[in-house]
Amino acid sequence: MRTRLEKREELLSPFASRSEDAVREIAEEPSETRTEFQRDRDRVVHTNSFRRLKHKSQVFVAPQGDHFTTRLTHVIEVSQVGRSIARGLNLNEDLVEAIGLGHDLGHTPFGHIGESVLNQVLSDGFHHSRHSVRLITQLEKDGTGLNLTEHVIDGIRNHSKPEGKFLNRASVANLSLEAQIVRISDALAYLAHDIQDALRSDYIQLEDLPSDAIDALGIRHSQRIDAVVRDVVESSWDCTGEIEVETTDEEGGDRPWIRMSPELGKIVTDLRVFMFENFYHPISASVEGRKAAAIVGVLFEHFNRRPELIPAWLREFSGSTERAAADFVCGMTDNYALMMAEQVKPGLSDGVFQGRI
Repeated sequence: MRTRLEKREELLSPFASRSEDAVREIAEEPSETRTEFQRDRDRVVHTNSFRRLKHKSQVFVAPQGDHFTTRLTHVIEVSQVGRSIARGLNLNEDLVEAIGLGHDLGHTPFGHIGESVLNQVLSDGFHHSRHSVRLITQLEKDGTGLNLTEHVIDGIRNHSKPEGKFLNRASVANLSLEAQIVRISDALAYLAHDIQDALRSDYIQLEDLPSDAIDALGIRHSQRIDAVVRDVVESSWDCTGEIEVETTDEEGGDRPWIRMSPELGKIVTDLRVFMFENFYHPISASVEGRKAAAIVGVLFEHFNRRPELIPAWLREFSGSTERAAADFVCGMTDNYALMMAEQVKPGLSDGVFQGRI
């Protein structure tokens, strides 16, 4: 069965990654039924970290409404967008799916709000992409890690993007095309579903969005997803190997890369800037956002002072008290962090649930 699946990969683009080239830090016997990237996907899905994503914030803090995006639904949507692009370009869907489902495993409770707090208090900083790698290579399975392939680890490590312009060849020069797909799909997916959440909550109105974005992407969630997926596939068609590699862009290069058309790329970049300025940053600065930040800070300080409350295996593995405290707090869901905060400092979570229903 595995041999048949690997045989199918021979029909992929000449620029695609192939599971027969996958390397693990610790060599393993091949699966009888799955390719290496399929095994990685399955290992990610069965982790504790993946399960916890269902109760970790995307944007709104601990949202009580059933239809708001959580970190779990986000990674599923990233995987879906990424697989659609990979299928269109004849690249490796299994690799895209494994990276997509695993890229946010290292997020803190309350999403980027909690991440910002840990980045400030830790002497060597904190970033969720680095912690995602730490989880899959070391912390999962009680300190043994998942032994994923280098292809998947590299894609998870390099999925993050700066604010502002992020669509350029130089930023993805050393990434596989599948890792590039997840990097761009992450931004496209969260823009689409975060706009949907912002509109559902009446935090912003449709007419508040940049007019060129409405014209280019439509007014419905499905229209936005369809527009960006089609544009990426059309603009990156040389990745299929069916035409010569496009080298007329301003950055040159002799290898295809995953991109958008200059016109829609600018619209999406400007829309992303709009969302940071009018949605993401204001949510972080809101009463709920400040409460969430305070909770993460208090919990970190509490367990940093009381390391005996951290599981023994994690204390021993982490190497320092502050790293163990950060690892422990980072693994908490929003709900667990709220519960612990009330035990440490009763009343601290008051105001958190002023979020949208």
